[in-house]
Amino acid sequence: MATFRAEVVGSLLRPQWLKDARIELQEGRITPAEFKGIEDRAVDEALAIQYEAGVDVVTDGEQRRSIFFATLTDFVEGISPVSEPLEIHHHWRKGNERAPAPIELPAVTGKLRRKRSLAAEEFTYLRAKAIKPVKMTIPSPLMIGSLFSPKYSRGAYPDPFKLMEDAARIVREDIEELVSLGCQYIQVDAPELATLVDPDVRSNVYEANGISPDRLLTEGVELINATVAGLSGVKLGIHVCRGNNAGSYLATGGYEYIAKKVFAAARNFDTFSLEYDDRRSGGFEPLADMPRDKTVILGLVSTKKGELEDPEELKRRVDEAAKFFPRNQLALSTQCGFASVMAGNPITPEQQREKLKLVAETAHRIWS
Repeated sequence: MATFRAEVVGSLLRPQWLKDARIELQEGRITPAEFKGIEDRAVDEALAIQYEAGVDVVTDGEQRRSIFFATLTDFVEGISPVSEPLEIHHHWRKGNERAPAPIELPAVTGKLRRKRSLAAEEFTYLRAKAIKPVKMTIPSPLMIGSLFSPKYSRGAYPDPFKLMEDAARIVREDIEELVSLGCQYIQVDAPELATLVDPDVRSNVYEANGISPDRLLTEGVELINATVAGLSGVKLGIHVCRGNNAGSYLATGGYEYIAKKVFAAARNFDTFSLEYDDRRSGGFEPLADMPRDKTVILGLVSTKKGELEDPEELKRRVDEAAKFFPRNQLALSTQCGFASVMAGNPITPEQQREKLKLVAETAHRIWS
């Protein structure tokens, strides 16, 4: 399949009127039918933003989602609000400072059961509206680990990896449905893999919560692989980053810790979308461990801050990456989405437009 040189990772900022409408729906002040019309309008505007910017492949901006992994939470039984924040809440950072918990996460409190597919709703509308190739984003089944609580979850799942197995079944069902509907590009979002580069996160987020980092890099990667195994006629990507939540992050460190364990083991994927926007991501040397039949999408443009990157510096960084991985198998994107959660990152809609335009113009100049 064709290589897209200029990509958007997934989410775009939600307009304020969409956020307001979600609250109005929850309070019963508008009907579900009215809310769906508002969501449709938000998707239409997200597409227009991407067309104007000139990126090669578009998403629906995840406008229908409460959080980037909502396809694994919003229409799945067994997940409930809890009175005590989960362990992950205490480890977000902005710069060198601790950041307040960006959102209050629910917890797994019972056996997971899929009620309906949010992803199918997203794709069928996007397919009908888009005039460019489209990409659907689906969460890694390991993301459900962020909702695992030793206090609230062990009654249903004594072993958190059994929880992830059930999540993998739900993710696989979503992916199979998308393929049956004609989806030709699916990206699995697996930020948890890159957060493992940080020993503090491994110890104080995963191990403290009863989740083995070593098992995540073995059994966990195999679970992710299984969600896309045996599919044909569809381009498969995996995106990893170190956390992206209202402008804050979880982890710091280069890919060396996971490169040999993830790049080769995630064998069912065609593309790897990697966060590389600042020093937290380390150098490009780990790209030498990437199998040569893959495409690497370099996430060089930050969505965490509004300052626009220098296109010449982006080109220089692509040149540096090409020392470790073939240039003709590289592409360019933002390092993550603009709004992994409803609140979005601390940048303006105009800055978002300029960032996407920068990705497209720089990529097309480099690979013209």
